[in-house]
Amino acid sequence: MDKRKLGNSGIEIAPLIFGGNVLGWTADAATSFKLLDGFLAAGFDCIDTADVYSKWVPGHRGGESETIIGDWLKTRGNRGKVVIATKVGMEMPGIGQGLRRSYIMARVEDSLKRLQTDYIDLYQSHSDDKEAPLEETLGAYQRLIEQGKVRAIGASNYEAPRLAAALKTSAADKLPRYETLQPLYNLSDRAAFESALAPLCVRENVGVIPYYALAAGFLTGKYRSEADFSKSPRGARMASYLNDRGRRILTALDAVAARFNAKPGQVALAWLRDRPGVTAPIASATSMAQLEELTAGIRLRLDTAATAELDKASA
Repeated sequence: MDKRKLGNSGIEIAPLIFGGNVLGWTADAATSFKLLDGFLAAGFDCIDTADVYSKWVPGHRGGESETIIGDWLKTRGNRGKVVIATKVGMEMPGIGQGLRRSYIMARVEDSLKRLQTDYIDLYQSHSDDKEAPLEETLGAYQRLIEQGKVRAIGASNYEAPRLAAALKTSAADKLPRYETLQPLYNLSDRAAFESALAPLCVRENVGVIPYYALAAGFLTGKYRSEADFSKSPRGARMASYLNDRGRRILTALDAVAARFNAKPGQVALAWLRDRPGVTAPIASATSMAQLEELTAGIRLRLDTAATAELDKASA
C-alpha cells in the first residue's frame, strides 16, 4: 500500500488512520483488540487517540482509550509496527488543561505510562491555548523530542492565523514545527477548512489528518430521517446535517456509490483522501463489518466525473 508522509517529519503512514475515540467507549476492550488487529492486518498502521478519550462517558476520567491501546501493544508486542498519535491540552478532570510547559511535561508521562511505550510518534496540541506563549509550548515539545519521548508534533483544531503564527515561531526560533493539522473536514464540513487552512497547509507542507471523516456517521447514509437519530450515541448530532444540502449530498453519494458498486461512506472517504493536502482521514469503527467497509473504501478510486458530482452537491 502506498504510504504518505506526515509533513516533513519523515514519518510515513498508510492513508487511513483509526480513530481511537471509540476504544473503551462504544467498543469494549475485547472488541477494541479485534478492531486494532484487523486494522493492522488490512495493511494500515496509524492509530489516533487523546488523553481525554473518553472522559465524556459516565464513570470515565479520560485515559481509557490510551490504556486499551497500551494493553494491546503490550499483548501483541508490535510497537514497532504502529504509528501512535495522541494529544494533550484539553481538560482532564481534576488535573487541568492547556499548553504550558509544565502541563505538557507532566501529561506526556501519563500518556506514555498508559500507552506502555517510551515514545509517542505524533504528539498533538489538542486545541489552541492562547494563554500559553507559542515559544513556551514549542519549547516543551523540543525538550520531549530531545529526550526521545516524541518523534514529531502536530496541531488539532487550530485556526489559520494561529497555525501560521506557530509555524513562523518555529522557523524564527529554530523550534520543532507542527508537521500535521487535525481539523474537522469532510464532504459535509468543508467551508471552515477549505477557506484558509487548506491553502496554508498545502503551502507549508503540513500534513492534514481530518477527524469526523464521515461526519460522525452521517455520510454513511445511516441517518436519513429524524427517526434514524436514535440508531447510535452520535445520532443527536445529525440534526445539523440533515437539511436540504445534506439530502443533496446523500443523493450524490447514492448515485456515485451505485456506479462504483460501493457504499456511500466508502465514496465519502475516497473523496476526502484525494483532497489537496490531505494525508489520511481519521475514521472510527465499532464492529469488524464497519472496519472492513472503511478499509475497502479507502482503496476506492473515483473518477473526475464522480468527484465533480460530489463537489457540486456539497458546495
